Amino acid sequence: MFPARFQPVLFAFIMSGFMAFLMSGILTFINLGWFEAFFAAWLKAYLYAHACAFPLVFIFAPLSRKLSSKLTQQG
Repeated sequence: MFPARFQPVLFAFIMSGFMAFLMSGILTFINLGWFEAFFAAWLKAYLYAHACAFPLVFIFAPLSRKLSSKLTQQG
């Protein structure tokens, strides 16, 4: 178990991992179709995607929170 202070980083890592995994699989299939080495290509795309997505979560999460707060504000 990790200390509670690591929760935001773990959340970002797990969420970006899920998103990168699914999106890289979908886009690999759309761009290349089904072929013999599909899973190897997907894994390679996933590793690049997750390496990009993880730090981008930290950049765009505050902006997303602010925007969603303004869009849902009662007033």
